Amino acid sequence: MAEPLFYVDRSEILAGRIEEARERMRDLAAFVAEREPQIIAYRFYLDEPSSTMSVVAVHPDAASMELHLEIGGPKFREFGALIRMRSIDVYGQPSAAVVDRLREKAGYLGGASVTFHTLQAGFSRLDRA
Repeated sequence: MAEPLFYVDRSEILAGRIEEARERMRDLAAFVAEREPQIIAYRFYLDEPSSTMSVVAVHPDAASMELHLEIGGPKFREFGALIRMRSIDVYGQPSAAVVDRLREKAGYLGGASVTFHTLQAGFSRLDRA
């Protein structure tokens, strides 16, 4: 059985760019919802002062994340003038292609650190109806 991947990134929103960032968040969320039905969850969050954006995604497997990075790549680049990405964390076993693409994404969005976390124990109830 394929294992899910959990993705979290955090970015600083550049001064004076919050409204544009909010617009891009809504646009990207709608784009992904329309084109990637396999994604379990895809959400954008802002901290209380609206200075940090976090993206949380749950993929059913590494193939889903590969597809997401392929389809969404041009849309992610649209955030380049609005944010400085600080970190990407992936929980689960990504493919080599995912690892490469995430490092590339981190580079063009501000040089974020990319950290991969290996499951040690636990369970998911993601397949419940």
